[in-house]
Amino acid sequence: MAFDLPPYPYDLLEPYRLIASKHAGGVVDLSVGTPCDPPPPLVVNSLAESNSERGYPPSVGSQDFRNSCQEWVRRRFDVRLDTEKNIGACIGTKEFVVSTPNYLRLRSPDKDTVLYPEVSYPSYAMGAHLSGCRAVPVAIGDNGQLLLSDLDPRDIERALMLWVNSPSNPSGVLCDLDAIADWGRANEIPIFSDECYAEFTWSQSPQTILNNGLSGVVAVHSLSKRSNLAGIRAGFYAGDEDLVHWLKEIRKHSGKMVPGPVQTAAALAYSDDDHVEEQRMRYKERLEFLQNCLNSIGINTNFPDGAFYLWVASGSAEPWHLVERLATEVGVLVAPGTFFGSSGHVRVAAVQTLEKLSLITDRISN
Repeated sequence: MAFDLPPYPYDLLEPYRLIASKHAGGVVDLSVGTPCDPPPPLVVNSLAESNSERGYPPSVGSQDFRNSCQEWVRRRFDVRLDTEKNIGACIGTKEFVVSTPNYLRLRSPDKDTVLYPEVSYPSYAMGAHLSGCRAVPVAIGDNGQLLLSDLDPRDIERALMLWVNSPSNPSGVLCDLDAIADWGRANEIPIFSDECYAEFTWSQSPQTILNNGLSGVVAVHSLSKRSNLAGIRAGFYAGDEDLVHWLKEIRKHSGKMVPGPVQTAAALAYSDDDHVEEQRMRYKERLEFLQNCLNSIGINTNFPDGAFYLWVASGSAEPWHLVERLATEVGVLVAPGTFFGSSGHVRVAAVQTLEKLSLITDRISN
């Protein structure tokens, strides 16, 4: 039977975008986590100056790129990696998330199940479906942590991998990565940790699953959020030597290559932390601003532990009703929690400038 491809979630927001756009000043789009701030000029300029556009780039990542990733992981997390054994380049996080189940199934054809958080980025489940695997959600407790003990033993036996995302999109929860890594090793299930929001933690210092050791785990990082470089599609994966080797080799055969100029720019981006600290302050200020705006119209929400989203409970209302209310009353477009597996929330992304966000307070006061 043919796969029944669902509609792309964000296409469903168009009617509410039209409602919100009727306000003076237009829609304040907080539905997608697309950066609005400028990336470092030195990084952008390097795209035209790398002199690497004529040749095919190394699929695993250039030595300069992998060196930069290695040094960033050491600075940020105090983890030592070998550039040959533990690091590979990927074309942004989403490409890696969606393609990895297919590649791992070629390695372990007797496994057919991808485990993922029941409230999470939709691409974890979609990657499973596109690889012909079963997508099995892991329940989440009241504290936002994975309830791995609740999994059916039959699903554990069939598990190809487990995805974890910390800080979480959409909830901002920081996962207990040590416990998850230990569980994976005990059950011989590879743990893949999507850490693209790792720089944006508010309640503690940044964390990686690699802090617990490299065996059986792979961390995935991207410049899309860290450096406002979603448009160049650059990231890396790092961890277990055998898993990384398999993925590097199969990605070579499948033609997965980060363009040469992009690798040069990405190496520069990972070498600089100052622009990231500036971005952290922007997101923190916007999150506080949005929290105050919502509180002022009777929508109370907690500040997240990480990432740059407010995960707002919709109360007794269905989340689409809150999407419609915000579009109608204040011209704000947000994403319903149903996009992420929750029927009781909406996600508000702090991805507009304070100047744009000030339209919300103007509309509230009027």
